[in-house]
Amino acid sequence: MALQVWLVYFVAALGLSLSPGPNSLLALTHGALHGRRKTLYTLVGGSAGFLLIIALSMFGIGALLRTSLVWLTVLKWVGGAYLVWLGIQVWRSPPVRVEEPGAGMAVRGASLFRQGFLSAATNPKGILFFAAFLPQFIDPARSILAQFAIMASTFVAIEFVTEFVLATLAQRITRWLERAGRAFNRVCGGIFVAIGALLPLRG
Repeated sequence: MALQVWLVYFVAALGLSLSPGPNSLLALTHGALHGRRKTLYTLVGGSAGFLLIIALSMFGIGALLRTSLVWLTVLKWVGGAYLVWLGIQVWRSPPVRVEEPGAGMAVRGASLFRQGFLSAATNPKGILFFAAFLPQFIDPARSILAQFAIMASTFVAIEFVTEFVLATLAQRITRWLERAGRAFNRVCGGIFVAIGALLPLRG
């Protein structure tokens, strides 16, 4: 993977990681309820879930590329349109609110890990999202396995750090989101729209 492509991917993945989603909301909730140390179980579970759906998306794309390179162009444009649509939905969505069903609940690490994993791996939009996002950066002339290793490790690392910060600052961030959540969603939605509109034109 060329360095300049990876840098673009890094910036895009960071922007997407900051956007509201099931795992970021779960990190906020668990951070507020259980503290950042226990929430590490949630984050590790989420990382495993992301690795699974990135692998499914990436190798599914690789199978299509072995059939015809035309599929890469198709995936880029269809994926770009999907990201624009997703950005519009995020733009229009109400502020994120964290519900606290009960503070101080005793919970096992395995349960938190399972919740994090299932939140990432069973989200039906997850594979669709990565199937739309990843083709923007795939080089069909290079090894799909090597590109998977780079893209997956980069995204998971960014997501883990971002969610750890959310869990650490959960009390402050949740109050801020209640006040400025709509503006935050519009910024994140704009990121999706920009990625969806501009990346298919790259290269």
